[in-house]
Order: sequence, then C-alpha cells, then structure tokens
Amino acid sequence: MKQVEVGIIMGSSSDAPIMSQAIEVLKRFDIGYEFNVVSAHRSPQRMFEYAAAAEERGLKIIIAGAGGAAHLPGMVAAITTLPVVGVPIKSSNSLDGWDSLLSIVQMPGDVPVATVGVNGARNAGLLAVQILATHNPALREKLAALKKENYEKVLKQNDTLDQFA
Repeated sequence: MKQVEVGIIMGSSSDAPIMSQAIEVLKRFDIGYEFNVVSAHRSPQRMFEYAAAAEERGLKIIIAGAGGAAHLPGMVAAITTLPVVGVPIKSSNSLDGWDSLLSIVQMPGDVPVATVGVNGARNAGLLAVQILATHNPALREKLAALKKENYEKVLKQNDTLDQFA
C-alpha cells in the first residue's frame, strides 16, 4: 500500500465530482491520497482535528475545495504548517464561484493558501505533484513527460487547421 501524502478535503460531498479531478492526477503519478468531507462550518471540530493531525499522519500537502463562503482552505492553513492548495468551487449557493475564489485567494498575511481557478481541482492535483517533485527526481521525470505530451498535443492540433483555411 502506498503512503498517503496528499489530503483532499471538501466542505460537502456535492463538491466530490470537481475534487475527484485531483484524484485522477494523483493516480496518474502514483501518489497516495485520502478523500474526505471536512466542513469548516458544519464540523469545525473535525476540521481542526484533521488539520492538526495531518502532518503526524504523513500528509505533505492538503488540497481543500470549498464553495460559497469557502472558509475551509484558509482555516486549515491557519492550523497546519503543511502547504494548502485551495480549490474554489462553483456551488449552488455561490456567486458563480467568484465569492469562493475571493475568499480563498484573499488570505491575511502569514496564512498563505495557494489558489487555483474556480473548479480547478486538476491543477490543484498537478500543483501538489510539483511540490512533491521538488524532492523526488522520479516525479520530476514524470512531470517532464506530461509537459512533452502536452507540447505534442498542441503540435498535432496544427494538423487540423487546414479545414479552416
């Protein structure tokens, strides 16, 4: 069983379809993860316990998704010394995701949260991989392969432009 290095948390199970995009990335890079609902508003004690014990459990990074007021990433970052990547979620009670984005990105001094775009859990997963790769040459090689793959996809797109010329 692989070591769990990334915690993926969200304020509600309704966020799971978006947050599962981070899981796809972590699976591709063979990185162990855990996936949990931890609400800053409905279960603040659970949130505190989760964040306080995260490093002790072996986590190296936490990806926290939240919609609406989106306090989860910032509150977790206030408790743990681990890097926290916030994913603003366009939820049923959000203002097209803008409220969530601004809540996560506008953290006060000394409580940083790396923030990706609205519903950007895939990029959050990739950012977690990049952070882990700073001390893992095998992961750096896999990331380089992904960059090359993306480059080749762009070149192939040129082959389809003739239909528009």
